[in-house]
Amino acid sequence: MEEHQEAFENTQPETENSHFTSRINLQPLQEHVEKIKAEIGKIIIGQDDMIELLIISILSNGHTLIEGVPGVAKTVTAKLLAKTLNVDFSRIQFTPDLMPSDILGTSIFNVKTNDFEYKKGPIFSNIVLIDEINRAPAKTQAALFEVMAERQITIDNNQFVMEAPFLVFATQNPIEQEGTYRLPEAQLDRFLFKINVDYPSLDEEVKILMDNHKREDKLDFDTINAVLTARDITQYQNLIKQVLVEDHLLHYIASIINNTRANANLYLGASPRASIAILNAAKANAAIHGRDFVTPDDIKRCTKAVLKHRLVLTPEREMEAFTVDKVVDQILETIEIPR
Repeated sequence: MEEHQEAFENTQPETENSHFTSRINLQPLQEHVEKIKAEIGKIIIGQDDMIELLIISILSNGHTLIEGVPGVAKTVTAKLLAKTLNVDFSRIQFTPDLMPSDILGTSIFNVKTNDFEYKKGPIFSNIVLIDEINRAPAKTQAALFEVMAERQITIDNNQFVMEAPFLVFATQNPIEQEGTYRLPEAQLDRFLFKINVDYPSLDEEVKILMDNHKREDKLDFDTINAVLTARDITQYQNLIKQVLVEDHLLHYIASIINNTRANANLYLGASPRASIAILNAAKANAAIHGRDFVTPDDIKRCTKAVLKHRLVLTPEREMEAFTVDKVVDQILETIEIPR
């Protein structure tokens, strides 16, 4: 970290783009992002959009829901990303019989001290990977509400504040319905992004097979090097907050969200939390591309991932096989892009 400290303090560097001079030095951030992508690329082929959105979520200090059919590297990618961060990591496999105490921890009577002592659960970590989050019942899902929104846990009238950074990556399978529970809207709203992971292209699948053959079907996570420390992440998150956003772009974000609330295709629109999510994600997207200011393209880049799990179609639209993605596309096409 010491080698980058000087770079953080330099606030007037020349950028690669000769058309403007950046107010803040984003080069160390860009270099670290490329190193993270390179480390993950040692094992994962393709899925560039998912990887970049996950990095943006870390810089925006937001949780991410990853949805896709089995076998498209949802869990592996999340584990690899956590491996590139020199922070604590825990993985929780959600099942129908999982109880809140299995996640948060519980008080246990200590016969030596003749008193109760609190044993922390696996949620006490920096990066928490929840595998198949939709397999746990509502009681267990509710245990995540406070910690995801406020980054603290209240148990037995005691509050435990989570150490920064605290981020939840959760996966779910959209196809299988048996033994699953639909996530409540209140919990979905606590995720910054929902990332849909698609199948690889033909060329990517050929590369996957070739790579798997060379590795002899072995996944060696020890080859992945840590790129960022907890201190790095905190500093970069603070750096993102300095990215400039013009007033007319704030109005653009508000107009997008306001349209969801009056849209005839939607039963449920987006909350102000979604507005803030788009703002923070757009700042991070601008920063990793070397700009200290947000453009309309940054906003459009992040809007779909922010909104797709927050909007609910009307029953009529659902019967017509309409999708939330189509609604968001229509909204973005309708609202005039600020110049």
